[in-house]
Amino acid sequence: MSRLSAPLAPRAVLLDLARTVALIGMATFHFVFDLVMFGYLPPAVILEGFWPLWARVVASSFLVLSGVGLYLAYGQGIVPKRLARRLARIAGAAVVVTIGTRFAMGDQYVFWGILHMIAFGTLAGLLFLRLPSAVTLAVAVAVFWIGQSVASPAFDAAPLLFLGLGAQPVWAVDYVPVFPWLAPVLAGVALGRLAVRTGLWARIAAVTAPRGSLWDWLALPGRNSLWVYLGHQPVLIGAVWVWTFWL
Repeated sequence: MSRLSAPLAPRAVLLDLARTVALIGMATFHFVFDLVMFGYLPPAVILEGFWPLWARVVASSFLVLSGVGLYLAYGQGIVPKRLARRLARIAGAAVVVTIGTRFAMGDQYVFWGILHMIAFGTLAGLLFLRLPSAVTLAVAVAVFWIGQSVASPAFDAAPLLFLGLGAQPVWAVDYVPVFPWLAPVLAGVALGRLAVRTGLWARIAAVTAPRGSLWDWLALPGRNSLWVYLGHQPVLIGAVWVWTFWL
């Protein structure tokens, strides 16, 4: 698996568009969160009902897409330097989020959020690239079941909180632990393998958007999803702050 190879499939505009849709969903939720933080909406809005469900759907979509991308990039073999650069970008961005939220949010900072989970899922997903999709999906179901069923005080120690198996609630503005959130990553790996094996990916990759066209512009955020993820919240918070304290 460590042999050199080219990526399994070319970059596809439809996959970038899917990432753009996920980014829009994420920004929508974070805007509602910011309105709560500034007192425009009651806290119950993001704690119950539609918006918590929306946040889970958006997080799941990011993780599924990361799993699909992982298989497409390394399903024929791992290029160590390319993989190291990918992990360095994601892990570095995760550290930036941790440090930034530590200063901004205090004890509710993001110590294990979506970027941390994507970095972990990248490493874990490598183990499933050569396995049949049915096996990977079965493990994904098991991970999800464990995440929903196990809650033990033995996992409440701080170094183990990233697993998500503790009995006490974790107060963080973004908390995406291994159980159950590794499940959508593995599901994405399985879906990527199925798409390639059935020829579906070839048809998806064949869809193109002329440079400068509307679809090309709409796919732009998806092509730069990490930078959009890092930059959107400062922009949204700044906009709400300006509205609140200036206008």
